[in-house]
Amino acid sequence: MIDTHTHLYSEEFDQDRHEMIERAINKGVSKFYLPAINSETHEKMLALETEYPNQIISMMGLHPCYVKPESWEQELKLVENYLTKRPFAAIGEIGIDLHWDKTTLDIQVKAFEQQIDWAIEKDLPIVIHTRESFDEVFEVLDRKKHPKLRGIFHCFSGNLDQAKRAIDLNFILGIGGVVTFKNGKIDQFLGEIPLDKIVLETDSPYLAPVPHRGKTNESSYLDLVVGKLVNIYGKDFTEIDRITTDNANLIFNR
Repeated sequence: MIDTHTHLYSEEFDQDRHEMIERAINKGVSKFYLPAINSETHEKMLALETEYPNQIISMMGLHPCYVKPESWEQELKLVENYLTKRPFAAIGEIGIDLHWDKTTLDIQVKAFEQQIDWAIEKDLPIVIHTRESFDEVFEVLDRKKHPKLRGIFHCFSGNLDQAKRAIDLNFILGIGGVVTFKNGKIDQFLGEIPLDKIVLETDSPYLAPVPHRGKTNESSYLDLVVGKLVNIYGKDFTEIDRITTDNANLIFNR
């Protein structure tokens, strides 16, 4: 299994990070993709990658919740600087979040567009954070259409039409704990989405799957997501593991 989105460097894991990573490896998680947040965590993320060079792979980007009027341009310069220094698996997580702050929409769009430009320039996938912002995100993607523009809709929580639209735009869906929630809704239509259009993720320490909902999520819970997909797709665990692993390797060019 590949966890395509996990914040292993999060302070929630400061007490037992290595044990948590080992639990996941013992459960069969072979790779962990780490999305960037902002300058406060970049070095912590990269240090963890150095500790686990065969399992942990970093992305680079500025999370939309940290696109602030006083600092976003400086933060983007830092992202650009990192991108010139070394390779990354993707640019992410980037996008638009209108749950916490609608007043920054204009600069969130500018930051999103700039990072898309870098992804196209470097031929990298993007990993999109979209919260209460599907219309706005699609508007940007339509405007930025390009043969190299591709990636993952992280923590997909939209409807069937939005899922199909994302796929039509050359994106695949990141599926995690939400698929196990009674009110998550995506389990009601996910079976209509081809398995080759989804990847696994946890978004740990957030969005723990049932029966751990409301507690700290971790990458070892990825098997619970696969377990739900077994029910939805009517395929066995090994088959879903194989297909989603192939999908992740393809999108990240590994």
